[in-house]
Amino acid sequence: MRLFSRTASLSLSILLLAACASDPVIQSQSLTSATPEQMVATVRAAAGHDDKELAVQPLRDPMVEDLRQTATQLEQQKQYQDAAAALDKALAITPDDPAVLQERAEAALLLGDTANAETLARRGFELGARVGPLCRRHWATIEQSRLVAGDAAGATSARTQVDACKVAGPERY
Repeated sequence: MRLFSRTASLSLSILLLAACASDPVIQSQSLTSATPEQMVATVRAAAGHDDKELAVQPLRDPMVEDLRQTATQLEQQKQYQDAAAALDKALAITPDDPAVLQERAEAALLLGDTANAETLARRGFELGARVGPLCRRHWATIEQSRLVAGDAAGATSARTQVDACKVAGPERY
């Protein structure tokens, strides 16, 4: 019995020492209470609607356009997983389309997958125009992702980038 008591006491001491030596798990605290739907609304609002601003709209593959429209309809029905799947199919056809990457990033936000949303938005930014409404949506997505991650500095930096995406278009008469 005495041997068991010593062994148990020694084991307990080792466990306590091991617990003290291990790195503590640091949980980040989200800096937003916005729902995924509110985050996406914020991202889309960041695009703005300034008819004096230059916005380039490329020609699209008809199949990709159909998939994008399907995704929009599915999102309106709150079928976010199916909307994301439709956008994944569109990306299989045109993997470097910044607009489809952004739409998929927004679908990831709706699914609560903020890390993937940020990755997709950053990729869309790297492949697309560095100015304009789509640029602002990329950075607004990154801002929302950083807020959820509890990264105030990253969110502030992304907000600065959103503001830097504005460019005036030609004067129209």
